[in-house]
Amino acid sequence: MIQTNGHRAGRHAVPGSHLQRYPDNEVQDLVCVGFGPASLAIAVALHDALDKGELALGTSTPKVRFLERQQQFAWHAGMLLPGAKMQITFIKDMATLRNPRSEFTFLNYLHENNRLVSFTNLGTFLPQRIEYEDYMRWCAEHFEEVVEYGQDVTSVDVSRTNPQTGAAEEFKVTSTDRTTGRQTITRGKHVVIAAGGRPSIPKEIPANHPRVIHSSQYATHIDQIFPPGQTPRSVAVIGGGQSAAEVFHNLHARYPSCQTNLIIRGAALKPSDDSPFVNEIFDPERVDDVWSQDPAIRAEAIARDKATNYGVVRIELLEEIYTAMYTQKILYDSEEDWPQRIRNHRTIASVDELPGSSKAALRLNLRNETGTFCAAKRATEETLDVDLVVVASGYVRNAHEDMLKNVRHLMPGGGQNAEQRWGVGRNYRVETAPGAVAQDAGLWLQGCNEKTHGLSDSLLSILAVRGGEMVDSIFGSECQA
Repeated sequence: MIQTNGHRAGRHAVPGSHLQRYPDNEVQDLVCVGFGPASLAIAVALHDALDKGELALGTSTPKVRFLERQQQFAWHAGMLLPGAKMQITFIKDMATLRNPRSEFTFLNYLHENNRLVSFTNLGTFLPQRIEYEDYMRWCAEHFEEVVEYGQDVTSVDVSRTNPQTGAAEEFKVTSTDRTTGRQTITRGKHVVIAAGGRPSIPKEIPANHPRVIHSSQYATHIDQIFPPGQTPRSVAVIGGGQSAAEVFHNLHARYPSCQTNLIIRGAALKPSDDSPFVNEIFDPERVDDVWSQDPAIRAEAIARDKATNYGVVRIELLEEIYTAMYTQKILYDSEEDWPQRIRNHRTIASVDELPGSSKAALRLNLRNETGTFCAAKRATEETLDVDLVVVASGYVRNAHEDMLKNVRHLMPGGGQNAEQRWGVGRNYRVETAPGAVAQDAGLWLQGCNEKTHGLSDSLLSILAVRGGEMVDSIFGSECQA
C-alpha cells in the first residue's frame, strides 16, 4: 500500500546520493529555495553529472543545500484523489529524457520496489497520481542529507561583494524554522528560487474563511472540516479545469447526499487536447523556439495555446461526469433535485457569511450571464447557499518578488521603478545590471517564467532536461566562460 504521507510499507532501503552535506557555516555553491519537482530535478541531474564525472569542478563535490517549507516531501498532496491519473507519460520523469540510464528513472523506481512487471500489465503510460508522488518522494529520500525541511524562506540578501568591482559574490538566504521559530542564515554563491505556486483566490471570495479552501487543500482538509459522521448539505466548486472537475467528481462519491455545484464561466466543460502534434508544445527543445520569438508574437502564441493546459479536462473524466449526470435524469424528475449540477455562465459577484444560519455557512451571489446571436448579453442575479466553497482557480507564481525585495538594487537600472519585475535569460539566470553580480555567482528562477519560456515552464514535462541545463549553467562549462 502506498501511503500519501510518510514512507511506503515494504519499500527497499533508499541509498544516499553523490551530494554530501557540508557544515552549515560554510558558503554553499548552490542554495535552492524549495524542494519540489523543479529542485528535485536539479538534484537528480547534479547526482547524474557527478556520477559521470561531467562537472567542471573535477573530483570535488559541490556544496548544495535545499530549503523546503513543507515538513516532508509532498507533491500536490491535496489532489491525491482515488483513481486520479497523471496527465503526462511517465517517460517525462525526473531523468529519462535527459539520461535514460539514470538510476532515478520511473522504471528503475518500479524495479527497486518490485512492481515493474505488474505495472507493464496495466498497459498504460499514465501512472496513478499517488504512485507518481510516491516515485518523486523516493527520489527525494536519496537527498535528505542536504535538505532542510520546515524552513520558511523570508529573504535573499547580498552577503559579500568584491572590494575592487563591487560585484556581489555571495548571497545569504534567511529562513525561519516553522516548528521552533528559530531563524537561520544559509550563505551561497548561487541561489535558485523554485518556490512553486501559491493558491489564487479571486478577490470576491474571502480567502481566510474556514469554509473556503483552495483545490490544493482539498484532500488534506476536507476531513478536518467535515469529520466522519458529518456531511455538507451543499458545496460549490469554482472553476472549469482538471482540478475543479476532479474535486466535483470526488465530492459526489464522498458525499452522495450532498448537492455539489460546479460553477463555470463558459457554456460547458472543455476537453484537453493531448494529441501528438499539440503535445509538441511541451517538448524541451520548444523552449528555445519560444524564447527566440518576438515578445508580442510569443504572448499571442502562449494565449492561443493555453487551452492545452488551462481550463480544460481530460476526456476520460468528462465522460465519467457526463455519465453520472445523465443517470440523474433517470432517477430524478426535477433538475433541482440533482445531487450534481453544473451551473454554467456564472461568475461570483460577492460572498456573504451566514453566521446565524442553521442551513449554510456562506451565500454566493452569482451573476448568470447569457446571450444569443440576436440579443446583447444580459446578466441576472441569483444566490446559492453552501456549506463549503472549493476554489480551483489556479496559482500565482510571484513568491520570488517578495524574497528578492532586498536585492532590487541589482536590477538593471537599479530597481528604482517600483513596478519593475525580475527578468531572466534563456538559461533562467536573473538579469541584473552589468557588473552587479560576479560571473561565478548568481540568482536563478524556476517555474515562474511562462511568459518568456512557454507553457511548459511550470509543468513536469521539461524538468529532466531543464535540471541538466541548470546544472551545466551553474557547475559546468558555461559557468567557467
